[in-house]
Amino acid sequence: MLTRRSALLLAGAAAGAPLTAMAAPKAELWARWQAQDASSTQRIDHGAWDAFLKRHVVASPDGVNRVGYARVSGSDKAGLDAYIQSLAGAVVGKLNRGEQRALWTNLYNALTVQVVLGAYPVKSIRDIKISPGLFSSGPWGKKLVKVEGEEVSLDDIEHRILRPIWKDPRTHYAVNCASIGCPNLPRDAFTAGTMNAMLDAAARAFVNHARGAAVKDGRLTTSSIYVWFKDDFGGNDEGVIDHLKRFAAAPLAEALAGVTRIGTDQYDWALNDARGTAG
Repeated sequence: MLTRRSALLLAGAAAGAPLTAMAAPKAELWARWQAQDASSTQRIDHGAWDAFLKRHVVASPDGVNRVGYARVSGSDKAGLDAYIQSLAGAVVGKLNRGEQRALWTNLYNALTVQVVLGAYPVKSIRDIKISPGLFSSGPWGKKLVKVEGEEVSLDDIEHRILRPIWKDPRTHYAVNCASIGCPNLPRDAFTAGTMNAMLDAAARAFVNHARGAAVKDGRLTTSSIYVWFKDDFGGNDEGVIDHLKRFAAAPLAEALAGVTRIGTDQYDWALNDARGTAG
C-alpha cells in the first residue's frame, strides 16, 4: 500500500513543484485507539521534548522554524530516544482525549526528528527511504515504535489516529514532516492545556505566510496541503478559502474577499535544516 508521500513522489513532481496528481489517503480510523477515560486526571510529562525543542528549533527571520540537526549532541539524542520510549510506555486508553491528542502529536514530531537525525545529513526527508514496499519512499510507512504492543508508523498516527478521531483540520498545522513547506515545528511541546491555543497560533502563522497562502493579481496560490487534504478543509475550493479566511489577517484577508477558487499550489520538500541560516 502506497503512503501519501510515496504516491505523490510517483506522480513525478520535483521538490517545490505542485504535487496534485495523486490524492492523499482518507482518514480511516484504527479502532484500536478509540478507547479513552474521560475522567482520567493522569498527565503525561512532555518536559524533555519541550527542552529539546527550545534548544534546537530556530525561529528564522523568514518565518520558517528550522532544526539545528548538526548541533544535536549525543546526550540530546539519547534524551530524545528516552522521551519517545516514555510515550510508547503509556497506556493510551486510560488517558483522556486531551492527553491522548498531545501524546500522539508530540510522538509524531519527535519520531520525525529522530528519523532525520538517524539519517543526517540529508537534503530532504523524502531521501530517507525506509518505508516498506517496492515503490515506497520516505519514512512514513515504516513501523517506528511499539505503543501498547502495537507497531505504529507516522502514517498510522496521522491518518488512522489523529485525523479520524479529532476530525480537526488544524491537525495539519501540528504534525511536522521536517520540510520547509510544512507548517512550523513549534518551539514548545503540545500539552492538553495548550493544544487549542497552539493550534490556532500555528494556523494563523502558516495561513499568513507565503508558503500557506498568497494572492497575486487575484490568483490564489496555496500550500499543496490544502489540495492533498481538501476533504479535511470542507471538500472543495470554497471550503479551503473559508478556512483560510478564518485565520487570515490583513492584507491576505482583503485579498481573499474576491477569490473563489485555488489557482495553483506549491510545496517545498527541502529539509528544515538550520545549518547555514541565521537565527
